[in-house]
Amino acid sequence: MATVDGQNRTFDRTWRYALLILGAVIFVGPLLFMVMSSLKPDPQLLADTESLRAFLPVGDISLSNYVAAFQRAPVATFIFNSVLVTGLTVILSLFICSMAAFSFVFMRWRGRDVILAVIIATLIVPFETIAIPMLIVVNNLPWIGPEGFSFGWLNSYRVQIVPFISDGLTIFLFVQFFKDLPRELIEASCVEGATWFQIYWRVVMPLSGPVVATAAILKFLYMYNQYLWPLMVTQAEGYRPVMVGLQYFFQLNTAWGELMAYLSVITVPVLLFYLVLQRAFIPSIASTGVKG
Repeated sequence: MATVDGQNRTFDRTWRYALLILGAVIFVGPLLFMVMSSLKPDPQLLADTESLRAFLPVGDISLSNYVAAFQRAPVATFIFNSVLVTGLTVILSLFICSMAAFSFVFMRWRGRDVILAVIIATLIVPFETIAIPMLIVVNNLPWIGPEGFSFGWLNSYRVQIVPFISDGLTIFLFVQFFKDLPRELIEASCVEGATWFQIYWRVVMPLSGPVVATAAILKFLYMYNQYLWPLMVTQAEGYRPVMVGLQYFFQLNTAWGELMAYLSVITVPVLLFYLVLQRAFIPSIASTGVKG
């Protein structure tokens, strides 16, 4: 009997590892294809797509596509703009949305449930339906800067950050997480004379690592991959993000090798961000199936 149980466990373990390896291949395959293609000239790149050579560093391998990509477009500027806009938006969004969720869950005020329902309802509104009204609004907003008082936010960082600081999904994630926190902690803090902000900052947020990481990753991916809105509000290269930079490689004849090199470079910040938050992100996934 022990031998049969051991064989069953070995069989289950083998299938489990086989499925994990298959999943890894499915997810890593496109990245490997992208990197290998970025090292090959266009004729060889297109020819290799007919076989497994597309995933191997074979043939005429060089870094010429990376050099050409940086010469074709201001890649460093695009990456800086995307990292700056995305980073600031994520930080401000986590702060504002978590405070809003805190007020919805722990504070009592008139109209709380109605406003929360309206915020959640905005999740079903496609961005394309409000893009033009938003463009009209931001084109007439006032601003005071080093150059003085002016109207219009086009060609700036603020026009890419401010409209996306608060969103229904991030607030909803924090609300759902805060509802599972023990109320005794909040009541004990109130008895000891803590203010609402002290409770939020010193009691609730230190316990919210998983939801902070989850919301940060989702917000980061959404902002880093934005194309339509930056294309509408930025005409100057100095403010354009990485996704708008893709159009530089589709002019006249598509430069596939340079495009793959560009995609390889702009993927690096995403991988680094994920690796930084990986330890906090994995517990957030596991905790969704744990009740106690």
